[in-house]
Amino acid sequence: MAFLVFLIITLFIAVTQIVIPYLVKKTVIFGVTIPEQYMNDGAIKKLKKQYAIAVALISIVLLTGYSVWSLTTEPQEEQMAIIGMLMEFGILLISLSLYIYYHGKTKQLKIQHKWVEHLKQVKVTDLSVRKEDEMLPWYIYLLPIITTLGLMSYTIFNYDILPQQIPTHWGPSGEPDAFTEKSPLSAIQHTLLLLIMQLMFLGVHVATKNSGIKLSASNLAASKNRQLTLRKYSSWFLFFVMLACTILMSFYQLTMIHPEFAAGSIKIILPFAFLFIVLAGSLIFALKVGRSDKKIEGTIDEKIMEVDEDQYWKGGMFYFNKNDPSIFVEKRFGVGWTINFANPVGYLIVFVPLIIIIIISFVMGG
Repeated sequence: MAFLVFLIITLFIAVTQIVIPYLVKKTVIFGVTIPEQYMNDGAIKKLKKQYAIAVALISIVLLTGYSVWSLTTEPQEEQMAIIGMLMEFGILLISLSLYIYYHGKTKQLKIQHKWVEHLKQVKVTDLSVRKEDEMLPWYIYLLPIITTLGLMSYTIFNYDILPQQIPTHWGPSGEPDAFTEKSPLSAIQHTLLLLIMQLMFLGVHVATKNSGIKLSASNLAASKNRQLTLRKYSSWFLFFVMLACTILMSFYQLTMIHPEFAAGSIKIILPFAFLFIVLAGSLIFALKVGRSDKKIEGTIDEKIMEVDEDQYWKGGMFYFNKNDPSIFVEKRFGVGWTINFANPVGYLIVFVPLIIIIIISFVMGG
C-alpha cells in the first residue's frame, strides 16, 4: 500500500517538475523576464528542453530503482515510506538545482543579447478587468469552517464515550498507528488543526483576491486571460482542497466517536479518493493556467515590453517589493501564487498558522 502511494505521488511530482518551464508565464523563463518578441529564440528553447530531459532521466532512474527495490526485497512499510520521502525530496532538490543553473544561464543570455536595452518598459493598468474576475466569494469558505465548528462541538458533547487512547495518526491502510492519552485538548486536536488550516486558506483566498492584476504591455490579451484564469481556478482549487481536507478529517474524527463508521473498505478508499482529488485537481489547475496565455495569439508590439521586475525576484523565486501592496503574486517558477516577502501580512496569513499547527502537533505527539 505504501509503495503504491509513494509511487503515485513521486510520479506526479516528477511530471510536474518536468513540464514547469512550459506552464509558467510566457514571458518568464527560469525566473527571468524575457521580452515576448524573443520567446522563440533557439537558445531559450534549448535551455527549456535540456532542463526537461535532465529531470525526466533522473526521475526515471529514481522511480525504477525504488520500484525494483520495493518489489524484490519486500521491505517494511516504514522503510518504504522513508525511502519514498527521500526520493520525492531528491527529485525536488535536483529540479531546484537545475532551475538555479538554468536561471543563471538565462540571465547571461538576456545580458549578452541585450534584449531589453532598446525596449520601452510600459506598465499597463486596466480598471475594467476587475469586473471580469470570477474568483469565488469569500463567504463560500465559511461553509467548511462552520462544519468543523459543529464537529468540534459534537466531539465535546460526546466526550464521555471517547476511547482512552485518542488516535493521532493513520497509516496508508486507514488504521490508526499512533495514539495519545484522552484529554479535552486531544479530543478536539484534529478539528482544531483543521480549523486553523481552514482559516489560513480563507486568509490566502482573501489576500489573492485583493492582489494586483499585472498585465503585459506587449500582449495585453494573453496576459489578461492568464491573470483571470489564474485567479478563477486558484480560488476553486483552494476551496476543493479545503473541502476534501474537511471531509477526510471529519471522517477520522467521527470514527473516533463512532467506530462503526470505519466498517468495510471506506477507511481505505477515502484516503485514496482524497489523494486522487488533490493530485487530479493540481494537474487540471496547472494545465488550465499554464496554457491560458499560450493559446491566445495577440498582436505583439515589438517596441515595448512589460515592466522588468527581475530586481525584485531573488533567484527568480522569492519576491521582495515594498512598493507593491499585493500580499501574493504569481509564481515565476511553478503555477500558482507566492508571498511578497516584503509585505509582513503574508507572514501572518501563512507562517503563523503553520507554526501553531506544528506546535499543537508536537505537544500532542509528545
